[in-house]
Amino acid sequence: MSQLASKEQTTKEDGEGFAMSREERGDVHHLRPPRPVVLHETIRREGEQELARSVSALGWSSLAAGMTMGFSMLARALLHHHVEGLPGAFLIECLGYPFGFLVVILARQQLFTENTMTAVLPLMTDPGWAKLGCLLRLWGVVFAGNVVGGALFAWGVLHLQLFDASTQASLHAVGAALMQNTPWQMFTKGIAAGWLIATMVWLLPAAERGKIAVIVIVTYVIALGDFTHIIVGSVEVLYLVFDGAASMGDYVMRFALPTLAGNIVGGSLIFALISHAQVRSDDESDGGREAGH
Repeated sequence: MSQLASKEQTTKEDGEGFAMSREERGDVHHLRPPRPVVLHETIRREGEQELARSVSALGWSSLAAGMTMGFSMLARALLHHHVEGLPGAFLIECLGYPFGFLVVILARQQLFTENTMTAVLPLMTDPGWAKLGCLLRLWGVVFAGNVVGGALFAWGVLHLQLFDASTQASLHAVGAALMQNTPWQMFTKGIAAGWLIATMVWLLPAAERGKIAVIVIVTYVIALGDFTHIIVGSVEVLYLVFDGAASMGDYVMRFALPTLAGNIVGGSLIFALISHAQVRSDDESDGGREAGH
């Protein structure tokens, strides 16, 4: 009798490849990846929450994030110090780069490049001057807080006598390698970094228990490609400024402005815009099909 009952429960509905029980159809539904519109809406709602936060909340959170991101530079420099000269040393030292991102994202601190994706979707969904003003306010506060936090970290690492001379030399080497890029390279590599960070933000809602892996893999690729990130790079270059190896003009003109522009172009004007257009097209197609019925 139980076998007969099982056979009765196993049916084939229209559009199914094979006959399945109700429980099996539930498993299929549960295991399916979320539709792009679900990811878009999840990120958009997060963006709405960020746009509604007060200046003081954004400021303190972004200051903490800027200081935390300094550990990406520090971890990479420490690995550089210990593995320099070994085969595959560059691949190993790049493993330190994801550390700051892991802490900032999992602790939900405000990171500027993450907001180039998250906070821009509400504006693309419902364009208006009020939304644009909120976005610019968010970007301004978060960017300023991140840079100030990164500057405090760089100054502290240099002047608080935390490390010996050879480790300080490794910290210097990381920043010097970054400044070998021309302003145009800062910009184009910044586009790649902004695109990858936006990709990471898009993947996180679907990752569930794999969030750590997503963050580590994406940011490791940024390090491997020597792509330029405005916040981590600010810590690296400001360390050189405080050490007298670079000027503030070098930081602003050669690094910060082109890298900032590249991160925004890659994260907001390319990835976010394409993702929004994809979801909008899918929604219009679904609306057309429903109208046809």
